[in-house]
Parts: sequence; C-alpha cells; structure tokens
Amino acid sequence: MNRDRYVDFLRAWAIGLVVLGHWLITALVREPDGEIRAPELLATVPWTQWLTLGFQIMPLFFLAGGHAAGGSWARARAAGGTAAGWVGARALRLLLPAAVYSGLVLSAVGICSAVGVDPNTLELVGWAMAMQFWFLPVYLLLSALTPPLHAAHRRWGLLVPVAMGAVALVADTLVVTVHTPYVGLLDYVLVWGVAYQLGFCWRDGLLTERRPLPAALAAGGALAFAALITLGPFPVSLILVTGQTPSNTDPPSAAMLAWAVAQVGLCLLAAPAVRRLLDRERVWRAVRPVGGASMTLYLWHMLPVLIVAAAFYLTGLAPEPTLGSAAWWGLRLPWLLVLGVVLTGVVRALRPLERGLSLLYERTRPDPGFSRSSRSSRSWLPWLPWLPWLGLAASVTALTRFATRGFAPDGRFPVLPALGLLLGTTLLTARRWTTVDRDTGEPKEALREAA
Repeated sequence: MNRDRYVDFLRAWAIGLVVLGHWLITALVREPDGEIRAPELLATVPWTQWLTLGFQIMPLFFLAGGHAAGGSWARARAAGGTAAGWVGARALRLLLPAAVYSGLVLSAVGICSAVGVDPNTLELVGWAMAMQFWFLPVYLLLSALTPPLHAAHRRWGLLVPVAMGAVALVADTLVVTVHTPYVGLLDYVLVWGVAYQLGFCWRDGLLTERRPLPAALAAGGALAFAALITLGPFPVSLILVTGQTPSNTDPPSAAMLAWAVAQVGLCLLAAPAVRRLLDRERVWRAVRPVGGASMTLYLWHMLPVLIVAAAFYLTGLAPEPTLGSAAWWGLRLPWLLVLGVVLTGVVRALRPLERGLSLLYERTRPDPGFSRSSRSSRSWLPWLPWLPWLGLAASVTALTRFATRGFAPDGRFPVLPALGLLLGTTLLTARRWTTVDRDTGEPKEALREAA
C-alpha cells in the first residue's frame, strides 16, 4: 500500500516547528552565584504570545495521527484483528522510545540527586526534559479509543467531530464560568479528539468531496478564534503562560478548538500544491528523514539546550543581553544554529538505539489478533486479553505525572511514576502470545501488516 507523502510531510513539518518553537522561547540567565534560571519569554515579553499562532502546530499531529490510525484500524479489522492487539501494538510503537528516554533521564536524575546536585536546578532540568510529554498520554488515549471512535465515524461521519466539539464547548464554558473541577480534563480528549476524528474524515474523503468545506473550516475557525480572543475571555497565547487565566492549553479551550479547525482547513487547502512538491524526489528525500526521526526529535530536542547551557552559560562564556532586546533577538540565530548542530550529533549518536528499538518492537509487539487467540487457545489464562489495556493504563498514568511534575519534582526522584512506566511498558512488551492463527495454522501476515 502506498503511503500518503503529505501525511508524512505534516508530521515532519509539525515536529520541526515544535523543536524550533521550544528553542526560540527558551531563555537562559546565569545568576551571580552561578545558578542558571530560565525566565519565561511569553510572560516577560507579552507581544511574543502572538508568535504562538504559528508555532502551535499540535492539531496537525492529531490530524495526521487520525488519518494514519483510521487506515491502520480499518485494515486490521478487515484482516480479523482485535482492538486489544491493535491498540497494544500502536501504543508500544510510542512507548518503547519514550520508556528508554525516560529511563535514561531518570537514571541521570538519580545519580545527580545522590551526588548532591542542587534540588532547584535538578527540578528545572527535570521539567525541561519532560515539558513535551503532555502529548503522549492524550495521543495514547485517543489511540485506545480509536475502535469505538472509528465505528462512530463509519456510522455518522462528520457529525461525530461536530458533536465532540459541541461537548467540548459546554465543558469549557463550565470551566471558565463556574470553575467546575475536573471537567476540563474532558477537553484534552475532546478538543484534540476533534482534530483526530477529522483525520478519519479526511482519509475517507468527507472533507474534500465538497470543495468549499476546507475554505469554510479555515475561515470559520479563524474568525471564531479572533472573536474569542477579542470579545471573549481567552488570551492570544496558544502555549501555556504562567499565571494566565483562562489558559488556551490547560485545559484546551474553545479558542484552541477554533484554531485547530482553522489549521485543518488550511492544511486541506495547501494539500494539492504541497503534494506536487513532494512528488519531486529531491524534495521527498529531504522530508523523509525528518518524518522517520520524528519520535527521536520529539523526545530528545531539549537535550541540546542542556548541553549548550553547560558549555556556555555555566562557564560564563555566553553573552547575556536583556531578555527581549534587539541584541537578544540578534543572538537567537547563532543560538538556533548551535542547537541544530548539537541535535544533529545527538540524533546520529542515537541511531544504533533506534535500530535496536525497532528490532525489539518487532519481537515484542502484541499480536493484532491477541485477544481472540488468547480466548480460543489459552482459556486457562483469562487475564491475558487485559494485558495491553492494563499496560496502557499504567503507562498513561505515569506519563501524565511526568508531564505535569517533570522528572524531578521538588528535586527528588519520582519513584511511583518510574515504577508505573516500567510496569506499563513491561506488560505491553510481553511476547506476542500468538503469531499463528490457531484455526488455519497460517501466520497472520495481513494482521501484522495492518498494525
């Protein structure tokens, strides 16, 4: 089956902007006592919040993810796959590199804590290395919900994201007006779920069969966003700013939903022109490596910041003009270039690890027909079908904790989240319980390809 190059381009484009955006807003200051702190650019220089309109690109991740997951689950269903096996295999593809990354960072935290590194410094570094983790638990939850969401899509089509958006607006109204506790948690799944569900619709042609629809999504979403930030209570920043209430990201707000819809529309409008460019092999050869290394870039892109901080800021070699001044902005270009060179070295150094993880994934991912085979041929182990779900629940809980508290909350080693991620990944990396169809004796190649 031919891959859609445009979907791969969206992943590459999105990860590139995520990396660039995080680097651009990262500011470091060396105090007279030698301590390094990271002032918040978006709070200190408020006009920079407008830049987040270009760098908040996560809707494209969820759109591309929904497009890919819809096709994968449809193929798995047609080949006789089960939800447990498919969800387990999809989750493991993200969890293996995330678990290895977390394990290495946690090892460093444990060593630094043992040798007496300043707890405040350790907490800051632990937060910086986990700041991108919010995406993982949300995406894993949507992956787990793909079978019922796709079933709803097959029956009701575009009505599903419309209904999800309506419920998200109700939840956000309760959050903003009466501050109802915990209701905002729904919006993490509902708002990002709208983009994910629109990925199903895009793949099946529901967004492109009517020519005015992409333009309507782009214009309608942009106008709604403009109204919500000018007439409504929402800020312009699409990235969390400390002390800003309400926030557009914690939880995702009505303004974020409007911006996501506008981005989907713009993405669809740009698709024909970008696809023509991607048909040129020279262009495609430049895009493909970025998409292939997207998880590595996503996980490791803050490590160069720590390396550069140690090399230039701890030593006092880095010039430190006033944050937000013309001189400070002028130094952003060499800052980005140095970080880019360091990240290139990090990615190259990690290639053997990536290859090892790919082999481990192929050897340990759950069989796509996992639950059915377990029930039919291993009835003496009735708990086996629940392993992927238990592993996913433990992993999502641990990743959520890292995303909210970092890898070193209060400068200490996070024992329970570390054990939770270890347990969750272990449950998902248990050997494929069946690789052969018990009824036919034939390998389930179609199922493995579908997953």
